[in-house]
Amino acid sequence: MPRFIVVSGGVISGVGKGVTVSSIAKILQEYGFSVTAIKIDPYINYDAGTLRPTEHGEVWVTYDGGEIDQDLGNYERFLNIDIPKKNNITTGQVYKKVIDDERAGKYLGKTVQFIPHIPDEIKKRIKDASDGYDFCIIEIGGTIGDYENIPFLFAVKSLEREIGKENIIYILITYLPVPSHIEEMKTKPTQQAIRMLGENGIFADFIICRAKKEMDKVRKEKIERYANIKSDHVVSEPDIDTIYRIPLDLEKDKLGLKILNEFKVIPKKNPNWIEWEKLVDNIANNGKKITIAMVCKYIDIGEYELKDSYVSVNQAIQHACANLGVSAEIKWIDSKKFEQDESRLNELKNYNGIIVPGGFGSSGVEGKIKAIEFARKNNIPFLGLCYGMQLAIVEFARNVCNMKDANTTEVDEKTKYPVINILESQKEFINDKKYGGTMRLGAYAAVLDEKSKVFSLYEQSGRLNEDSDRIDKIKKQKEQLFRIGIADENKKIIIERHRHRYEVNPDFTKQIQDKGLLFSGYHLRADKTKLMEFIELPKHKFFVATQSHPEFNSSLNKPSPLFYGFIKSCIK
Repeated sequence: MPRFIVVSGGVISGVGKGVTVSSIAKILQEYGFSVTAIKIDPYINYDAGTLRPTEHGEVWVTYDGGEIDQDLGNYERFLNIDIPKKNNITTGQVYKKVIDDERAGKYLGKTVQFIPHIPDEIKKRIKDASDGYDFCIIEIGGTIGDYENIPFLFAVKSLEREIGKENIIYILITYLPVPSHIEEMKTKPTQQAIRMLGENGIFADFIICRAKKEMDKVRKEKIERYANIKSDHVVSEPDIDTIYRIPLDLEKDKLGLKILNEFKVIPKKNPNWIEWEKLVDNIANNGKKITIAMVCKYIDIGEYELKDSYVSVNQAIQHACANLGVSAEIKWIDSKKFEQDESRLNELKNYNGIIVPGGFGSSGVEGKIKAIEFARKNNIPFLGLCYGMQLAIVEFARNVCNMKDANTTEVDEKTKYPVINILESQKEFINDKKYGGTMRLGAYAAVLDEKSKVFSLYEQSGRLNEDSDRIDKIKKQKEQLFRIGIADENKKIIIERHRHRYEVNPDFTKQIQDKGLLFSGYHLRADKTKLMEFIELPKHKFFVATQSHPEFNSSLNKPSPLFYGFIKSCIK
């Protein structure tokens, strides 16, 4: 049976629960234990698939096709493991399952009520997701005091009663503000969070205090007395230069050993942080700096910019930079600005590289296409992701293949040259207004052209062998994760994750390739249809794009091959 660590937040959101959970998980993993993490989202949405990026941040895609809160991305990046979609639990999922079971008569005529049926369903999902691991960390989203959290707090308290307090601990992550008009660190929000958590019958075993700077002794003693816990269980977690430093800082406080001691568990091995420390120091201390233009659209929310819309892209850049010993300054550019004033495209000459990430819809599309054309013509390193690849093909078709007004049917259904088109199966979903969970989602295999730059990047990184092993493992388990039959076992195959409805139109691939754009990888469907996965310009310094989201398969000590190659070309 796994041991559980339940993490809840204080009275404000955005304090960094996700990265703290990831750091604790990483610490326990370094002590030799198998660890997984569960993210509980109290919203009624079934998943994050239909949420706006400016409302909720990036939608993380799991290998098995889940559209999940971005915190699961942090879990995977820190732990270097694939976490399935069942590790995200929402209120919508729980109530839908209970109602579906009631309609199917599975309760045998009993009255279905909040207690016990809702907490029981939550516990069932927690046990399923944690099965087979030494430790499971449960992050309860939102803030303490939210009405939406009550079912989940009740459920974990009920779980404690079933498995015994010796097998579960509670961590409260709270924020200590320093109001500018008095410049004094205040503990009152933390005291309120402790009180409200206690109202649910839960008393924190550890309190991790987030703040702009280190918590002093006076504040620590105040919290210790109010929470009635050990002094060394009140842990300071001040702002740092990179999220990857958090486990190192927490280990200075010996948090890993303190947690294991609370469970009365002996470490399986001594942690080895040498490689991790080196990469973290590279992020913080490297001298050479490159500048990246991120030409995108999901950044405006009122008078603020929400860069969380592309958090995984940002992290993948950081991973590559850490391994190459440079730092990257990312400039977030609203593509609509290029539509309003084309002369602003010349600003792109000031950057070492240009990225056009994923997105949906027609807003800002022409600005992105202009930026891609500028990168192609001026030999500036370019990386296109998902929609970024589709628009790179549109640009090439228009300006090189003389297909005037070529477009994606997502933007122009009547275009004469629909170089990007929607799959027939996707049309049925759209007509039936089934938007949630119906895109091409999750991990898919791609066959690579062995003479391509893309192939060499994956080969040099070791990913070809790793992904081949993963496919063999999946075949042995007889899972239907890859909806293809790989006919030629001798082909070089890699795996990346997807989230899109539109594809390269096979009617135009020959015309486009004849003009010099190489399709360097494809996905083979069961019906033998080839879906284009990668493109590149062989004579360009670096012009590569992919239909996939390689940023979802990148971590600090295993950067994405495409991002690594892109950053390397930016340095040159």
